[in-house]
Amino acid sequence: MSHSILFKNASVVFPHEVAEANVLVEDGKIVDVDAADTATASEVVEAGGLHLMPGVIDDQVHFREPGLTHKEDLLHASRACAAGGVTTFLEMPNTKPPAITREGVRAKEQLAATKSLVNYGFYIGATCENLTELQEADNLPGIKIFIGSSTGNLLVDRQSALERIFGETELPICAHCEDESTVQANAQRLAGESDVAVHSRIRNVEAAVTATRRSIDLALRHKHRFHVLHVSTGDELELLDNTQPYITAEVCPHHLFFNTDDYARLGSLVQMNPSIKSAEDNRRLWQGLIDGKIQVIATDHAPHTLDEKRQPYPSSPSGLPAVENSLGLMLDQVSAGNCSLTQVATWMSDAPARVWGIVGKGRIAAGYDADLVLVDMQREHTIRNDEQYTKSGWSPWHQTRLTGWPVATWVGGRCVFNREGFHESVRGSKPRFDHARGGYWATPDGIGTA
Repeated sequence: MSHSILFKNASVVFPHEVAEANVLVEDGKIVDVDAADTATASEVVEAGGLHLMPGVIDDQVHFREPGLTHKEDLLHASRACAAGGVTTFLEMPNTKPPAITREGVRAKEQLAATKSLVNYGFYIGATCENLTELQEADNLPGIKIFIGSSTGNLLVDRQSALERIFGETELPICAHCEDESTVQANAQRLAGESDVAVHSRIRNVEAAVTATRRSIDLALRHKHRFHVLHVSTGDELELLDNTQPYITAEVCPHHLFFNTDDYARLGSLVQMNPSIKSAEDNRRLWQGLIDGKIQVIATDHAPHTLDEKRQPYPSSPSGLPAVENSLGLMLDQVSAGNCSLTQVATWMSDAPARVWGIVGKGRIAAGYDADLVLVDMQREHTIRNDEQYTKSGWSPWHQTRLTGWPVATWVGGRCVFNREGFHESVRGSKPRFDHARGGYWATPDGIGTA
C-alpha cells in the first residue's frame, strides 16, 4: 500500500543552508522539498520548532556479530543507531569468523536483513592471502586493511601484499593506520608499566604518522581511492590535502573530545586503538575538520563489557561504544557555536555517502531516500549508562549534559524510533554502492539518485 508523509514547517538542513520548508515523502523517497502547506499525505508530521536532518551514515562500526555477541549484536546496535539518528552503518570485518570472503560478507548481510532496524553495509577484510576474493567482491562499501594490529588477526603488514592489494583491486580501501613495528618496539621498551596511560606512549604519534604516510604513498602511486580511518594526531593532517585526489579521511568523537588527561578520570574506558592523544591534537583535529582536510565523522563503535574494560592494563581491551551518542555530541557543539548544522550534516551524512558511493543517501533532496532524523536543538539531554541501547550498556560520556538531541528517526520513510519507542517491525536494507560514479572528489555535488 502506498504511504506518504508530509513534514510541515521543519527547519530543513539542506546541503548548503538551513531553511524552513515542507518535505513530502512518498513510498520511502523524498519527492518534494518545497511542498505547499495544502499538500496531502497519509501522515502529517508537525515539525515546527524542530530541525529535519539527513540520517547519519556511520561508516566505521564493530557490531560483533557473529562470534562476539555477548558484548554487542545487530539488533541492539541497530536500536542504538535508530535512537541516535544513525540510519545507515558500515560494519568492519573483524568478527568471528572474520568477513574475508564474499560468502562471509553475504552471511553477515543475511543476518542484518532479519535483525537490523537500519540500513547496513559490510566491508570485506584483507589478508595477505585473499587477493582473489578482494578482486571479485562487488556492491560492497570497500576493503578494510589492518596495517597495524588491533582487535582480531587481520594484520597485513607485508609490503608486497599491500602493493598487490592497492595495485590489483577496484573497491575503495580503508585502513587502520598504526605502524606495527613501531608499536611492538614501544611495547617492548615499556613492558612492565601497568598504568593504562602508557597505551598512548605505545601507540604513539609516530606509529600513526608512519602508517598513514605509508598508506597514502600506496594509494597515490597506484591511483587507488583510499580512506584514512580514525585520524588521531594533528601531525597526520600534514599528510592530508583537501584537494588531493583519491584520499579522504575521518575522525572519531573520542579523538575530538578525549585526550591523555582523561586517563586519570576514565582509565581504560577511553583505551582505544589508535590511542587518544594530547589536548593539542584535539584542537588540531577540530581545525582539520573545519579546513576540510578531514571529511567524515564516524564513531569506530567498538563495545566491550564493563567487566572486560575494567581488567588491569594491558589485559583491558581497546574500544568504546559511541554510535547512539555521536550525533548528540555534535549537536551540542552546534549549540556551543563551534560548528553549524550544515557542517554536521556534511561530515556525518553527505560526505560518507560520497566517499563510499552510496546511491540516494546522505542529503535531503528530491529523489533521495527518506532516511531522516528530527532533532530538537533546545532539548537538554544527559547521557547515562542505564539508558544506553547498546548491549554493552555503558558510555564513556556517562553524565555528560548536552544541548540538542535527536527525537525521531525514519528509515526508508518508515518511523523506526520516536517518543513512543522503537517500531520493531521496521527493517533496514542494503544500499547500492556505485563506485564508478561515487568518490568524494570526483563528484562534488553527490552521486545522484539513480
